[in-house]
Amino acid sequence: MLLDDLRRYYSDLEADIASGPIVPRATPQEIRDYLALHYDFTKRLALESVIADVERMLRTWQVQVTHPRYFGLFNPSVTLASIIADTLVAMYNPQLATWRTSPAANEIERHTLAWLSGKFGLPANAIASFTSGGAEANLSAVIVALTRAFPDYGEGGLRCLSAQPTIYVTGEAHHSFNKIAHMTGLGRRALRTVATDRDLKMDLDDLARRVGEDRKAGFAPFMVVGTVGTTAAGAIDPLSELARFCRSEELWFHVDAAWGGAAIISPVLRGHLAGIDAADSITCDAHKWFSVPMAAGMFFCRHPDVVGAAFHAETSYMPAKTAGPTLDPYTTSMQWSRRFIGLKLFLALAHHGESGYIEMIEHQARMGDVLRELLKRAGWRVVNNTPLPLVCFTRDGLDLAKFLAAVCDRQIAWMSEVRLGDGAPVVRACITSFRTTESDIEWVAREMSRIT
Repeated sequence: MLLDDLRRYYSDLEADIASGPIVPRATPQEIRDYLALHYDFTKRLALESVIADVERMLRTWQVQVTHPRYFGLFNPSVTLASIIADTLVAMYNPQLATWRTSPAANEIERHTLAWLSGKFGLPANAIASFTSGGAEANLSAVIVALTRAFPDYGEGGLRCLSAQPTIYVTGEAHHSFNKIAHMTGLGRRALRTVATDRDLKMDLDDLARRVGEDRKAGFAPFMVVGTVGTTAAGAIDPLSELARFCRSEELWFHVDAAWGGAAIISPVLRGHLAGIDAADSITCDAHKWFSVPMAAGMFFCRHPDVVGAAFHAETSYMPAKTAGPTLDPYTTSMQWSRRFIGLKLFLALAHHGESGYIEMIEHQARMGDVLRELLKRAGWRVVNNTPLPLVCFTRDGLDLAKFLAAVCDRQIAWMSEVRLGDGAPVVRACITSFRTTESDIEWVAREMSRIT
């Protein structure tokens, strides 16, 4: 009965959002005044009325990222199965710090992560964990890479190292690495920005030059970050070439596939990820292209012993380690107390099956192709090159700010402004919803032509 009610509610909400506005019209003060007036927490309120009011606020004062014409950042429509999973997790509230406390939940996560780890081509003994998001997964990668490259790092910290460690990224890499360099004590100046080619992919010659120069100058290169689906343009770095370079130079090769990593299950798209199987570590977010609610990042690593060294912990107040081939997540990941993050991906995979997910991912890729073709026919210039459903475009004489304002004001779609490399700002549109149809794309293209 509960499932039937949720299914009906999900279907009704989906239809209401699809037929309603995408972009809210609100000011911070308007929302703050409303909350101050109605919620001073001095009296009890009926739960039903509060729920209804919160839902009204979310419907009124939020960009509707599950709308089929939300062409924004990597915020997807979400599956019914994954919503139910989050509800179950909230009700049972399992604690995944140790295996013994939540054996079923831990094994469900292990099973789900092992499936995707195999798709990436990692060895059977690779280790993986669910994270709060891609930023935590990337931070985990840097910590583990430092632990492997510098045996004294774990106990003595960076000050005991004889040379300054350096990381190599492109200007298109996710900016979480700037924060990570700060948080780990490496310092933001430890990041080296490698040049890109015309398609915004990492330039191998410039990478080799920078690594060589840094070594001659007394620095200690230890990590290269390749990206599968950059945020701005959807670029995919040359993974196979990067892997060979890193092996030859004894550098840790991390692949940030937070968005594009899901393409590994697609027969049509997986060839573009060739070389990811050689990565030392991988980031992938289920709350992006696997279409489950936030937050559900994932961290994969082919070196379980190094992960154990980086995150080991022993306390008297935690349960003793369970005998047998089990791991306590608090000793193999950054988190301690942890929610049962992985159930939403497990339940969605079990419900839709691998074939259903392939269909969803390849459908969105096709919608990206439809948008590119319609834009070109209408005289727009597509300025990025990617097999993923992310399209950057412009045209001569375009007043970008005025155009994007009109697109939002008329509720045509939600798109954003982005600057690729050193170029002028352009329009960025990314298909993030499995609900987006060809009719949606055609309508958006038609309405945009009326603006310009």
